[in-house]
Amino acid sequence: MPVVVPSSLLPAAGSPAFRGRIGRDAASGHYAVPHRYRLHVAPADPDCLRIAAAHGLLGLDTVLPLHVLPERPDAPDGSYTALRPLYEASAHLYTGPAAAPVLADTWTGRIVSTHVPDILRDLALRFRGDGPDLLPEEHREEIDALADRCAHDIHRAAQHAGELGLDGGAEEALDTLLAALADLDARLADRPYLLGTGPTLADVHVWGALVRLDTVHRWHLDAGALHRIAGHRALWAYAQRLAAHPAFARHLDTEALLRRHRAHCRGREAAGAAIRIVDWDASRR
Repeated sequence: MPVVVPSSLLPAAGSPAFRGRIGRDAASGHYAVPHRYRLHVAPADPDCLRIAAAHGLLGLDTVLPLHVLPERPDAPDGSYTALRPLYEASAHLYTGPAAAPVLADTWTGRIVSTHVPDILRDLALRFRGDGPDLLPEEHREEIDALADRCAHDIHRAAQHAGELGLDGGAEEALDTLLAALADLDARLADRPYLLGTGPTLADVHVWGALVRLDTVHRWHLDAGALHRIAGHRALWAYAQRLAAHPAFARHLDTEALLRRHRAHCRGREAAGAAIRIVDWDASRR
């Protein structure tokens, strides 16, 4: 049965975090079997985009179908109508938003997980098949650390730095962001992927963070900050290269990402909005 986190631990968006996991065998309840599960994602959401990229790298279209939702929820409370039955079946008297992503069990009609890190781990560990090893055991701690750095030192730091100096910590946040980018840039100086010669979840996390940075956060940063961010040439060349990979490119729509962001963002636009670091759509031409 999926586990619902107590309301005191829920994210600000108000959607409950279902934390069921895919186990190793039948005794786990939710075990890895072809065609039992379905992923519901809205790739205009950066978290869903990461899941779609991992799904593509593993080649899971047949084994674990991907249901792609519209870029914006179709209900006034931010819900997807198509997901409402899953939420109502999974939580007694549920009245909150029905949000993506969702890993659903088609046998029971209930949600296994809405927790992005757990979904990514279970895809990599339980549904790998003949696909690449996205979560090699010797690198798991490092991948988790990079995921955490993407969340805090890139995403959150960019948000704070984009406050246009209204907060005294904006410059400190920019320094944190630039230090994280410099570290990643140095890692990529002599290798095609962050941890070697093949893609892992580290690349999924970092690529998703870079897409969000250049697609969404740049609109709230000044031109000077954007030029400093763009100066990490190995990192942005890597991002462009991954954008041409079919698994990353398939569900990438930067305009949809921006429209979804603008639908709920009231931040001020800055001069950095005019500076585009990567031509994310080049591979589609």
